[in-house]
Amino acid sequence: MSAVTKFKPRYRADTAEIGLIDWDKLPPMSAEWVNALRTRAQLSVIETGMPTAKLERWKYTNLNAKLKKMSLRYHEAELDLSGMTDYAYSFSKGMLHCPEWVREMLEAEAPSNNKYGDMMLWQAANAYLKDGFIVDVPADKKTTSALEVTQTGRDGHYIVPRQIIRVGENAEMTIIEYQSGSRSYWANIVSQIKIEKNATLRHYRFQENSDESVITHNTHIEMEEGANYEAFTITTGAGLSRNQIHADLKGENIICRLNGVNMLDGSEIADTTITVEHQEPNCESYQDYRSVATDKAVGTFQGKIHVHQIAQKTDGYQMAKSLLLSSQATMNTKPELEIYADDVKCSHGATAGRLDEDALFYLRARGIPEKQARNLLIQAFVNEVIEGVTDKNVREQANLIVSKWLDQSDANSSAEWLE
Repeated sequence: MSAVTKFKPRYRADTAEIGLIDWDKLPPMSAEWVNALRTRAQLSVIETGMPTAKLERWKYTNLNAKLKKMSLRYHEAELDLSGMTDYAYSFSKGMLHCPEWVREMLEAEAPSNNKYGDMMLWQAANAYLKDGFIVDVPADKKTTSALEVTQTGRDGHYIVPRQIIRVGENAEMTIIEYQSGSRSYWANIVSQIKIEKNATLRHYRFQENSDESVITHNTHIEMEEGANYEAFTITTGAGLSRNQIHADLKGENIICRLNGVNMLDGSEIADTTITVEHQEPNCESYQDYRSVATDKAVGTFQGKIHVHQIAQKTDGYQMAKSLLLSSQATMNTKPELEIYADDVKCSHGATAGRLDEDALFYLRARGIPEKQARNLLIQAFVNEVIEGVTDKNVREQANLIVSKWLDQSDANSSAEWLE
């Protein structure tokens, strides 16, 4: 039985047109297999539509309601690559002489599609396969500088960039992504990452999109024995953002770190949904997220650690902490452990609360003004995650972004910070 048939009662095919804007106007690619892949994906979206709240992992985020209010046209993604570009090239250029490993990754079924049946956005991205970039770091190459990727959204644009990244055996790479834009746009992004034996990838994202934008990002990481992946995402913009991450740990002695900070105000919505599959013994995974929400903002964290029976000696950690600065702010948390091995060390937790009034009183009693004291406490809260970032420059940038957000939110917020 196919995933589509199994989950059909939860689908709404009438929403398909939202995810297929101007699809019939796309120019064909030179590679016929790409055109065939696009068509298969388009037919899948027509059958399933876009994800709805009837799907378990989408119950907190109403994507269709947001997109229906936007007037969008498909447009080529505006991307700029700088820094360590030696092993990076544009997606369109790569398709002219496509390496076999790239084709295998593109034609592979979306992760979790059979298990959850909620990968419509992945299929929608496949239907527009055209823009983006490919990174292929050779074995044993340890880069000394980062590849910097800048993505800019424009009013009325629907963009669908794809990232294909492979880090060869014993190699090391750092990638820093910057997202920004103006007014109303939708970026539906897919990142496919393969980290080979004993390789390391440090992957950082700064999501400073406009408060009218929608950002949906599916990331799939496949890790081999001894691989190391460090990810950090800071989100301070977007009317609606969803970072959906799936990590497959396919060898022993893997370390996978997925961390992030969400700073939300106004009526912004930020959804982080993660699945980590421990498929072999002696691996470690860490999920550590901090969210700060004020006004009517809504945050969601859904994190899952799945330990297969063979995956003995697994060390899995998961924590989501939230700071609510308004009685109208909301945080949805759903940490999960699914464990089939009996020799593991796994833990998860979630907290949500207001600023500590005793700590605030302590600071004010020592002559620190209320605004400064409040900001110090919030900064310390998110620094628990930021200080774990390996790259010093990324830590400094993240702290500057948090400070900027605190200044702007404080100036524009109501007086209900602590009510």
